[in-house]
Amino acid sequence: MLIPLPASVGTGRHVPQPNSLRLSLATLLIFALSPTVQALAQGSAAPSPMLSPQPKQIQTQGLVPVHAANVMVPGGNPEDLFAAQNLNQTLRRSGIVVSPAAGPVDLTVTLLRAGSTQANEILTDHHLAFDEAMHDEGYVLVSQKDASGGDAVEIIGETSAGVFYGVQTLKQLLQDANGVPSVWIATIRDWPSMKYRGEDDDLSRGPFPTMAFMKHQLEVFAAHKVNLYSPYFENTLEYADDPLAAPPGGALTREQAKQLAAFAGRLHIMIVPEQEAFGHVHHVLEFEKYADVAETPHGYVLAPGQAGSLPLIKSWFTQIAADFPSPFLHIGADETFELGMGRTKPAVDQRGLGPVYADFLASIHNTLAPLHRRLLFWGDIGDSDPSAIPGIPKDMIAVPWIYWHEDSYDHAILPFKKQGLETWVAPGDDNWNVVFPIESTALDNISGFVAAGQRLGSTGVLTTVWDDDGEGLFNEDWFGVLFGAAAGWQPGKADAAAYQASFGPIFFGDTSGSINQAMAEIIAAENLIDVSDRVFWLDPWSPAGIQEGDKLRANIPAARLHAENAINLIETALASQPSLREKNALLAMDLGARRIDFIGLKFQLSDEIRDGYAQAYALQKDPSKKEIVGNSLDEISSNNGKCQDIRDGYSLLKTLYRQTWLAENRPYWLDNVLVRYDLRTQLWQSRGEQISAAMDQAYQTHQLPTASSLGIPGPVSPSTETQK
Repeated sequence: MLIPLPASVGTGRHVPQPNSLRLSLATLLIFALSPTVQALAQGSAAPSPMLSPQPKQIQTQGLVPVHAANVMVPGGNPEDLFAAQNLNQTLRRSGIVVSPAAGPVDLTVTLLRAGSTQANEILTDHHLAFDEAMHDEGYVLVSQKDASGGDAVEIIGETSAGVFYGVQTLKQLLQDANGVPSVWIATIRDWPSMKYRGEDDDLSRGPFPTMAFMKHQLEVFAAHKVNLYSPYFENTLEYADDPLAAPPGGALTREQAKQLAAFAGRLHIMIVPEQEAFGHVHHVLEFEKYADVAETPHGYVLAPGQAGSLPLIKSWFTQIAADFPSPFLHIGADETFELGMGRTKPAVDQRGLGPVYADFLASIHNTLAPLHRRLLFWGDIGDSDPSAIPGIPKDMIAVPWIYWHEDSYDHAILPFKKQGLETWVAPGDDNWNVVFPIESTALDNISGFVAAGQRLGSTGVLTTVWDDDGEGLFNEDWFGVLFGAAAGWQPGKADAAAYQASFGPIFFGDTSGSINQAMAEIIAAENLIDVSDRVFWLDPWSPAGIQEGDKLRANIPAARLHAENAINLIETALASQPSLREKNALLAMDLGARRIDFIGLKFQLSDEIRDGYAQAYALQKDPSKKEIVGNSLDEISSNNGKCQDIRDGYSLLKTLYRQTWLAENRPYWLDNVLVRYDLRTQLWQSRGEQISAAMDQAYQTHQLPTASSLGIPGPVSPSTETQK
């Protein structure tokens, strides 16, 4: 018999699972008669804690204070002892005394394996059971009174991963209640909806994180039940047999790779590096050593059919397989736009792009077969040339990616499913080429694409962040990335509103609502004006800048107010709540709001300079307007002039950006971004000096130069045009 279980319990919502659970007759009888399970299915009138991901079944009874706690692992399993240590760290950070030598203990936590005598007794007493879907990573969490009258929590899993994920949920059940550490009393039965819940992190187009930050990323991912991390490499993984392309100071060494894999393994995260093995290898192919394997000279695509192509790929992935013991290898193979434009042009002209593409994937598959790993590849070929799909080996895994809203995402998945290929879906955080991720797009894309993947049988999700601009800061990406984690664990379409409400309390430990409101303010600003890097760096007096200013002008005041509200909320929270977590991420969020605000300010000030100079020029011959003319010119360039204001804005943001970058990244590549701040600062310093020099000259000649001779566009205001 198949029975559906509710997606979220405790809120009264009942959503059928996409994958029903097959239970034995005995288990069905237990569930039919069990008051605990009936309560789990029906929900509870008591208020519920905010959790992310949301458990599939939960019944809560309220908060109880906790002053001292003891965590026990009767089975002594080393992995469960690590989970206990992980819990103890959070208990201590919450102000709870752990394992006191003397004195009462008001919370006892016991980590158990299903099948043990104690676990069986608890499950029987509470009429709970494990089923097949819960085996790998599912858990049961039971709260009850112990013999001494204190509170006890038992976490039961069939595997170490299940126990670990139960611990992560218990950590979120801890809450500060008016200054008193407390825990929610709850009964939970939970398991993931997707087998692989991953994060794909671009480490090749600019920022390269420190080892300390990468370990922190893994810890946060694990706390949100992510079980796969895929760092993206083009040329930033150092190869012992082929170190040429790896930039000094900006690549992961072999020793660091092994260290990271071991660290992740304890957190139940497998690392699946993506080494681009087809397209996106420009920073390899720019070296003369690789000229014979490039599709076009110093291009982007590794050419199929060249004698050195497959040996190079084999060399790379042999080391990766040795250093990262996961069952998968990710070969990339996306956006091979140059294929057929160089060495392979005769083959593509004769056979078509799709068959040539598929043959190379099959060749890579055969070359790497001795490594005994399944190969992942990006699935954009499904849209660009579906004729390639029949030629792709059936044990490869397609990862179709879409990073924007679609009414239906089925078209990205079905071409592979119909050919018998396993699929994972890859939504995006929409963090690339913008001063802060476009969160409304990310929430919509992630929830929609993951829901489609679950419905069509995709076994995994890879939420992506990309640094195409070379300026991305991962500390700005947590909001979208952790929503991807929730969407992969929860069934169906993830509730964006529920997630937004949980983000501030869970990630930052903010119970005031300030951080959630700040995020809402940033989203509101993003919905009003273009917050792209292009606009941030754009000269407002260039032809493109003038055109952009005309589009933005009406919405700038409202957008700036939203951004400034976000800054106030963040700064107030930082000043008033010393216990906030993830302060570097808050400072990154603050930087994003400030850069949005500056986009608006820059265009406003440049407009005011245009109008001010036009007014001064029009009135310069009128002796009665001498004071007005002088004030107008001083407002353009002086100690407090508007040219200097724009200069100061870029200069301050450079300082804040540098601090935020170094909080997570190595110095490598940073100067490539800071030089842009320097150039803009110099531009407006130079303009201010040029205008000041023109003013000095005018005091002698009684004639201002024309605006155009100073590079100042004509006025924005029609009334100023009339005065001129």
